[in-house]
Amino acid sequence: MNSIVILGIESSCDDTSAAVIKDGVLLSNITATQSVHANYGGVVPELASRAHQQNIIPVVHEALRVANVSKNDLSAVAFTRGPGLLGSLLVGTSFAKGFAQALSIPLIDVNHLQAHVLAHFISEGAANEQFPEFPFLCMLVSGGNSQLIVVRSYCNMEIVGQTIDDAAGEAFDKCAKVMGLPYPGGPHVDRLAKDGNPLAFVFNKPQIPDYNYSFSGLKTSFLYLVRDKVKENPNFISENLNDLCASIQHAVVEVLMAKLRKAAKDLKINQVALAGGVSANSALREAFQNHANKFGWKVFVPPFAYTTDNAAMIAINGYFKYQHNDFCELDEAPYSRVVM
Repeated sequence: MNSIVILGIESSCDDTSAAVIKDGVLLSNITATQSVHANYGGVVPELASRAHQQNIIPVVHEALRVANVSKNDLSAVAFTRGPGLLGSLLVGTSFAKGFAQALSIPLIDVNHLQAHVLAHFISEGAANEQFPEFPFLCMLVSGGNSQLIVVRSYCNMEIVGQTIDDAAGEAFDKCAKVMGLPYPGGPHVDRLAKDGNPLAFVFNKPQIPDYNYSFSGLKTSFLYLVRDKVKENPNFISENLNDLCASIQHAVVEVLMAKLRKAAKDLKINQVALAGGVSANSALREAFQNHANKFGWKVFVPPFAYTTDNAAMIAINGYFKYQHNDFCELDEAPYSRVVM
């Protein structure tokens, strides 16, 4: 039986990434990041797409080299079709189409959000690896998305809750910007929060029905508190930076975990996973472990390398789709927004 070798390409935002998976085991995962956006306080789409054009060929070449795989060994090319920044997606999509056509191999389109969920199935070939069992509940939290997903199989996922406005990562970044922290703000908030009091400041928490989230009110509450306090004391932010970071982080994590508890209880699911860029947050990871101990959950928290955008998660998704002959045509266009 011939091996299944998948090249994965990720270009949904500002990271250009390529990875190779052979028979379900990751051989390489190469990512080129773009530092230019820090100067603008956020990702500039035009600059991102230009950087992807510069990075994609060297990144793919390096992924193949590290994996010790020839392009002629590839079974298929998997690529992020969406959601994401359209200009960035066009670069990855166009390259994937041309590469697959030149090699006369199938093309596999991947939903970026589903790929984050399936990152839990990336294997590095270790003997003691553990993967979630179906069905499991996955909380996907990133800069652009916050969702609760029931995962019944590799290709059967149902969104049972999601943000109705801002995502959790977006709330972190916007509050960080108010405090004068660099972009992306989430990691800086996490770092500074370690030396702060999470109960120093209290913010309004939204009361949203079912399993849906809202972070716009929490963000506004933070903004008003800082604005009023700075009027009284111009040095308020610098004098309370650690406590502010710890308090907003505590509030966001509490909102996320409250919905997750409710969903796990109502749906009677005790296999619970965390995914997306915000899953790197130390307070959220700690909350997951605490809930596992308290409620008897079996939790799955991804390695840091697979929390942010990466091609390994695209390649593993492509690997599962290849086994079901789930390919796409060359005329399939990328999309900026989609519901799973």
